[in-house]
Amino acid sequence: MGQRVTRSGVSGDEASQNQDMTVFRLAARYRVLAAQGEGGKAVAVFAGPEGPDVGGDLQARAAQAGAPLSVFIQSVSPSEVSLRVFTPQKEKGSSDSAAIAALTHLRPHLLDVAEVHMGGETLPAQLCGGEWLLRQGVPEVAEVKVAGTSADLSAPLGLTPERIWTASLGRPNLVVEVGSLAALDAFMPDAQAVSALGRATGTTGLIVFTPGGPGHADLSFRAFGPLKGFLEDAASSNMLACTVGALGRLGRLPDDTHLLKAAQRKPGQPARLTVQFAGMAEGSEVWVGGAAVPLS
Repeated sequence: MGQRVTRSGVSGDEASQNQDMTVFRLAARYRVLAAQGEGGKAVAVFAGPEGPDVGGDLQARAAQAGAPLSVFIQSVSPSEVSLRVFTPQKEKGSSDSAAIAALTHLRPHLLDVAEVHMGGETLPAQLCGGEWLLRQGVPEVAEVKVAGTSADLSAPLGLTPERIWTASLGRPNLVVEVGSLAALDAFMPDAQAVSALGRATGTTGLIVFTPGGPGHADLSFRAFGPLKGFLEDAASSNMLACTVGALGRLGRLPDDTHLLKAAQRKPGQPARLTVQFAGMAEGSEVWVGGAAVPLS
């Protein structure tokens, strides 16, 4: 991907470097994609620039923000937002949770549709029922034959190893179903077993889901990715979109609505996400997002 050019004609990389020499004020903290006020992800939103700054160390500000994610608003117009996202340790690149927090904070200044620039990506966003959703794309879905290395994992999950699906939005995931919410919550992942399953199938993530869930959720799921650097994610838009894409391929999406509510069930850190989908010739186009609530 080439350099993104800003309205001033300066490349995106140069603009980011220039922004490092300005003050960013901690404007608010949000809890994003929380389930009834619990879980989700905490995000610190920094607004600016406010004026010259000698250090301009965004990483240091993120380390002191007291949140696992910090998002710095670089620029904003009614239809575009430019962001940089950091963890306390490093620049992350892109994060849907951080983008949702920033869009919610900027709501008075934005149209109902906007483009989000972050981490070298441009993501369309739309306001839907008071929640911001980001376009994930159209997942590629296929059936795979699973080698015997998956047996140790598939047996306790109650799966049929010969019939598991993959779904990909750039990074392929296995999508498997269990029979109940209790079975989903009881699953205790083993990083080595999940990694072996991924290597055997050429995938990097494992999604386990079941229909229904708490708070009238349409589906509940958990997302695992030791090959991506984490054992279990708390709020994964990408992996939820892959799940919805697989359900669309199987003809299991509802005909009477284009919106779903999903419960992500990481133990101790539940999340609630909103999905909008539309059937297309090549599959289901999926948008994912949810609510961001200010923290006092």
